[in-house]
Amino acid sequence: MELRRSESRSRSQRSANGGKMRNSGVRPLWYRNLVRLAHTRAAAVSIATLVLVLLLSVLGPLFSPYGQNQLDVPNAEQGPTLDHLLGTDDYGRDILTRLMYAGRISLTIGLASTVLSVVLGATIGIASGYFGGWVDAVIMRLADLLMSIPSLPLLIIMAALLSEFKVPASSRIYVVMVMLSIIGWPGMSRMIRGEVLSLRERLYMKATEALGLSTRSRLLHHLLPNVLPLLIVQTTLSVAGGILMESTLSFLGLGVVPPNASWGNMMAAASNLMDFQKRPWLWIPPGVAVFVTVVAINVLGDRLRDIYDPKNERA
Repeated sequence: MELRRSESRSRSQRSANGGKMRNSGVRPLWYRNLVRLAHTRAAAVSIATLVLVLLLSVLGPLFSPYGQNQLDVPNAEQGPTLDHLLGTDDYGRDILTRLMYAGRISLTIGLASTVLSVVLGATIGIASGYFGGWVDAVIMRLADLLMSIPSLPLLIIMAALLSEFKVPASSRIYVVMVMLSIIGWPGMSRMIRGEVLSLRERLYMKATEALGLSTRSRLLHHLLPNVLPLLIVQTTLSVAGGILMESTLSFLGLGVVPPNASWGNMMAAASNLMDFQKRPWLWIPPGVAVFVTVVAINVLGDRLRDIYDPKNERA
């Protein structure tokens, strides 16, 4: 009788403890990782910097008294003043206003080209790593072929073709996005393929096959969630690469062209020795914008990699 009472009390205690655990709840992994990221000083500073850049680029032009291409010829080539906080260019256009508009274009190209390359690269990489065989061989040889061609000369050739066919300035923005995504997907696909090759040999993937789950279910519900951490980190780092590549092309006059402003074509003023020495307000602001944005993105990407790396997970 006493033994039964003891067992009953034990079951009641376990039930109560279970109820407490359910009520308190265990935070999901993404939430715990987000908290860890927010408590990392370098990541917090990077996030704050990127939010500020985004706000200035998206909302800043709405509050500017000047238009992107509004001319003020009497005040052309003027240094920073109260009316023009960062000065004016050769045509009297406000540098601060153009800098914010340029941020829209540079960030959009960096983000859009990265999303395109990640979607394409992840899809191809997962298919290549999971199915193997001739599918893997064909895809990887194509990726090797594209990766063997130096990216910058290839982009310069493609950009020169745009000029040859007289592609409108407004359309070049979209073409640059596609160009950057084309050179970005092979590296992404190889990285994802390597991760999938490792994951598909795990016991839980063998179990899904033994249970007779469909290929779609195995890929979407069991393989993709375990590839996401790598995708998140690489996507973050790729955005910085996209912004740098766009700035390089635009600096060389092969990317975004006037009258549309980008950080790259604004820095082209540094190619003129007179502007470089006598009018630094023309090229220093866009240069600082690129530097700060890329460093912030890279620091954030490094912190994300530290958090998602299993070696750094805390018990």
